Amino acid sequence: MSRLVFLLEERSMKTLLENLLPRLIPGLRFICVPHEGKHDLEKSISRKLRAWHEPGVRFVIVRDNDGGDCRILKQKLSALCDDAGRGDSLIGIACQELESWYFGESSALADAFAAPKIKGLERKARYRDPDAISQPSRELSRLIPEFQKISGARRMAAYRSRNGNRSRSFHVFIDALEREFTRNKALK
Repeated sequence: MSRLVFLLEERSMKTLLENLLPRLIPGLRFICVPHEGKHDLEKSISRKLRAWHEPGVRFVIVRDNDGGDCRILKQKLSALCDDAGRGDSLIGIACQELESWYFGESSALADAFAAPKIKGLERKARYRDPDAISQPSRELSRLIPEFQKISGARRMAAYRSRNGNRSRSFHVFIDALEREFTRNKALK
């Protein structure tokens, strides 16, 4: 594998990954291709997977769940990859939204936004399971009025840790990338 190509729902995920992955998985070669929302992403998957002819590329499709069923969404995205002849593509689902991953590590969130009042947020019942927070981007804007998606992603990438995050969907995503990276290093 020469590199991973991430097809992403939005620019904020691109900003997060470009700033976070070199720290969490040093040596991982990748490129991020953001889209203008989930519909734009889904419309372009087949076309991009068929047209990209770089040897050794592996695709990673990343999309927010937005309150849907993660398994059904993953099946839908996998079918688009299969139809394009790229059944080896990885699928990453942020449950419910990218911002859920931020709630998974309230100390990083507090440090990134200099908001000590939100440290320990996970002790409150509504924040214990970050992947179950309904509309986490709205909740984040309520708690941190200055929050903006792209600058927030940049800030969070600087403070995120691998093991301190309580978001299951974050761990599933990072674990899959680490396995892929390790597997490909072993093949060289």
